[in-house]
Amino acid sequence: MEQHNYQGALQNPIGSGFNAASTTDEVIQGIDLTGKIAIVTGGNTGIGLETTKTLANAGATVIVPARDIKKAKTNLQGMANVELETMDLMDPKSLDVFAEKFVASGRPLHLLINNAGIMWVPLRRDDRGMESQLATNYLAQFKLTARLWPALKMAHGARVVNVSSYGHQFAPFHFEDPNFLKRDYETLQAYGQSKTAVNLFSLELDNRAKAFNVRSYSLHPGSIGGTELAREASLELFQQMGFCDDEGTILPEVAASLKTIPQGAATTVWCATSPMLHNLGGVYCEDVDIAALSTDASLSSGVNPYSLDQTFAKKLWNLSEELIGIRFPIH
Repeated sequence: MEQHNYQGALQNPIGSGFNAASTTDEVIQGIDLTGKIAIVTGGNTGIGLETTKTLANAGATVIVPARDIKKAKTNLQGMANVELETMDLMDPKSLDVFAEKFVASGRPLHLLINNAGIMWVPLRRDDRGMESQLATNYLAQFKLTARLWPALKMAHGARVVNVSSYGHQFAPFHFEDPNFLKRDYETLQAYGQSKTAVNLFSLELDNRAKAFNVRSYSLHPGSIGGTELAREASLELFQQMGFCDDEGTILPEVAASLKTIPQGAATTVWCATSPMLHNLGGVYCEDVDIAALSTDASLSSGVNPYSLDQTFAKKLWNLSEELIGIRFPIH
């Protein structure tokens, strides 16, 4: 019987031996990536930088596409096995240029880590009129993966790892108005929708690509201290989320629950490299294991079934092709 994760059929923890406190060093132990090629978007800062470092130290050649090359060069200085390229997720043409250059190099792509993203930003649109969180967190991910498909297929054993978030619990995908053209903009709704889209894409990609030995995963890295991700969020938003008191001081229980950057990147590295996932894909992971299904958004863990729905996943695939004007043929 063919395995798939539609409706969360495979969404059960598998006893990875790791947990929320596990770090990238623990997860990568004993894994040799010599000869493997990886692309890590957002790989020069935060958990992306930690992912780049971990994969490169394990022997992989890691390509980091970045918008700010000067900043990326500084952050990646002295790191062996790392190549830097220019790319801006909000600029569809730059995605094409980057992907075309990589595919033309004739190299296989063993690991595509779609890590880059934005969070809780004011309403912005790209040149196509797409809302920025949807454009950056999801549509760029879909397009980049589509453009790199020939190289993924050539690897004869590739993984696509899409960094999602527990924030997918904030909102299902709004098929009638994904770009907030007819409804009031609400940044948490926009963020939640973009991350639900990531989960649905990972699910559908895995089902379509596994015949070519390409598997796909989505994940929640955890709440992490020391990243730049929420730099545009207002104090009011943090208070609304229950993270801060009236003075803007982070609550002690929230501070205690934050992961370090090596802990935050651990689930990404596990999804990219764990032999336990060899014949398993389309799953949403957290705390370095497959997450449980959750229907209660008041809980701080688990994956909402609406982001693993077969009908929604197929509908989103078709809409994504329409929105970005390309087909993603897997053959």
